[in-house]
Amino acid sequence: MKKIKAITLVFLLSLFGSSYALAEFTVGITGSMAMIDASGTELEGGETSSGDASNTAGVGSIFVEYNNILGTALSLGIDHIPGSADVSSSVKSRADANGEGDSGTNKAQAEVSDHTTVYLTYGFGNGAYAKLGYVEADLNTLETLSTGSKYGNVTIDGIEAGLGVEFDVYAGSVGRFELTHIAYDDISVRSSVARASVTPNNLIEADLDVTRFSASLGYKF
Repeated sequence: MKKIKAITLVFLLSLFGSSYALAEFTVGITGSMAMIDASGTELEGGETSSGDASNTAGVGSIFVEYNNILGTALSLGIDHIPGSADVSSSVKSRADANGEGDSGTNKAQAEVSDHTTVYLTYGFGNGAYAKLGYVEADLNTLETLSTGSKYGNVTIDGIEAGLGVEFDVYAGSVGRFELTHIAYDDISVRSSVARASVTPNNLIEADLDVTRFSASLGYKF
């Protein structure tokens, strides 16, 4: 998470180091339905297998924004999801019998956690806006494999883009509806332990995308 920490530091410095910093902030909470799609391949001893997974999960996040930068319709914000979401709607399970002493049932799952987005929005008028952000998150592998293979956790990056609309609610509070899509960079994870007599260690390569429909409630001050 080194990149996002550096970007967050720059974000905070821009908020509190600018003469415009007191112009307007928005802080709030967001609830989202995240539609997760993943596909990938596993290379094991020259053999390649492929699969895909999907899940729809409800997630919540908090955000803070610095609005009307230099008097323009541009805003800079940061959004953080403190929880996690499973990549697949169920644990993937497969029974193997290879005659090499490591036969059994293999179970695999993965989750996305510590999801943080630094983003810009630009207002078009009448509350409509476009959003573009840089995403960083942790991809945690959760597996029980009879082969002895073990995969580590990795940090993944991505780009989020979408459209939204903001409207007044009451006494300085605002509501938002937003539809965005996140395309993560290609994922490559090699196992720390390989199956007996197999070299090199297993390699998983995957593609992950998330579409989010979000509703937010914020307060401007």
